[in-house]
Amino acid sequence: MAVNNPAHEFHDKLIQPTLELDRQTNWASRLMLAPAVVLLLVWMIVPLAMTIYFSLLHYQLLDSDRTYFVGLDNYQFFVTSLGFLTAIANTVILVASVLVLTIAGGLGFALLLNQPIWGRGFVRILAIAPFFVMPTVSALIFKNMFMNPISGIFAHLAILIGIEPIDFLGLYPLQSIILIVSWQWLPFALLILLTALQSLDQEQMEAATMDGAGALTRFYYIVLPHLWRPLVVVLLTETIYLLSVFAEILVTTNGGPGHGSTNLTYLIYARSLLQFDVGGGSAGGIIAVILANIVAFFLMRMVGKNLE
Repeated sequence: MAVNNPAHEFHDKLIQPTLELDRQTNWASRLMLAPAVVLLLVWMIVPLAMTIYFSLLHYQLLDSDRTYFVGLDNYQFFVTSLGFLTAIANTVILVASVLVLTIAGGLGFALLLNQPIWGRGFVRILAIAPFFVMPTVSALIFKNMFMNPISGIFAHLAILIGIEPIDFLGLYPLQSIILIVSWQWLPFALLILLTALQSLDQEQMEAATMDGAGALTRFYYIVLPHLWRPLVVVLLTETIYLLSVFAEILVTTNGGPGHGSTNLTYLIYARSLLQFDVGGGSAGGIIAVILANIVAFFLMRMVGKNLE
């Protein structure tokens, strides 16, 4: 025969209102978040659905009266078109090169600016400033002020040392784009890594120094493990944005010469707005979304394994 425990009954009477209040709070929070979630879904799903719809049509802006269904022909035409493989290769080279330059440069400058040097605060402000310059403005600065083969700073320096000025944007278009984008994104890596360095336990560094550990040993076994998670943040954030680099290419080279500096984003722009092929450009946009998600999936898998 079961015997009621007065202590258990008292505990249940106390817990029941708390559980009921938690359920009400959860429902209230969900209702408050619902408009934002719905708006976000509509904001994402409607343009994506329209892009998929247009990608299945023959839709030319100059001949919009003759719009008809073509199925997957736009996808086949875009993938097999001249410049697609070059655009993919340029995108990969651009992203990989900028990541290497910004992470290596940001780490080096972060280690330097973390030292007790005179005017460190002012130098930090100057180092971070390029990140706040708009991509179009930074591209114009490099195009007209630095890389102009006649009046640019690089041309004047070449003349001073007795060599022929180089037309960087004409002869080395992709390398020039990489330089411009790296200059813009290096302060971001510097800011994240410098902030992480400032949170490093100095007592641990001092103990390692007293035990006879050299600078390289301290960096490899103490500093680098401490910076791993900030490095992951830099890697993921920059990869997401670098896959869609566009303004720098439009302002400086227009994807040329030929397809020398055309990435996937610029190829989609050229197909949609320069060739007025909305269907083909929409197909290219869907292909870009699929490729970006594949890259993000493998990148997250790789990062997740290293963070376990």
